[in-house]
Amino acid sequence: MSYLNMNDEELLPVVVELNILLADYHVYYQKLRSNHWNIIGKNFFDLHEKFEDMYNDARVKIDEIAERVLTLRFHPMSKLEDYLKTSSINEDTPLKTDHDMVLETLNDHKLLLEQMSKVIKKAEEASDEGTIDLIVAYIRELEKSSWMLNAWTKKTSDGLKPDVVEVE
Repeated sequence: MSYLNMNDEELLPVVVELNILLADYHVYYQKLRSNHWNIIGKNFFDLHEKFEDMYNDARVKIDEIAERVLTLRFHPMSKLEDYLKTSSINEDTPLKTDHDMVLETLNDHKLLLEQMSKVIKKAEEASDEGTIDLIVAYIRELEKSSWMLNAWTKKTSDGLKPDVVEVE
């Protein structure tokens, strides 16, 4: 029974991109867990908790992405070897400094955001409003998280852009 007013052929490119995003999120999730386990130093307490919050959020998104694929009447990718083969996010050594962990996470955010843009493009072509709505919310949340992590990497003296945008 077709409960969607969408054509399976038109949805197939959306599902392909969603499965890539699912693979990306699985590798990202595991890297966050590794950071959570392996963080040491004076920033331990803050980053240990932050990485835990982030991997819990990623776990929820993994489930939601897979369920979106199922909602579109396809099967989500579900093998670890396929995730590693498909993901644009690569595994990395767990033996990094706190600063390098945050920089690597920011790089992973960039890759996730790029993949989310691909999902949205294919969803727009298929008039798949449900997928667009889901991914747009993810983008907003990930951009905010990236801003906060990026701020953590800065010195107080770095400041923001010196110009203030004024309304005329």
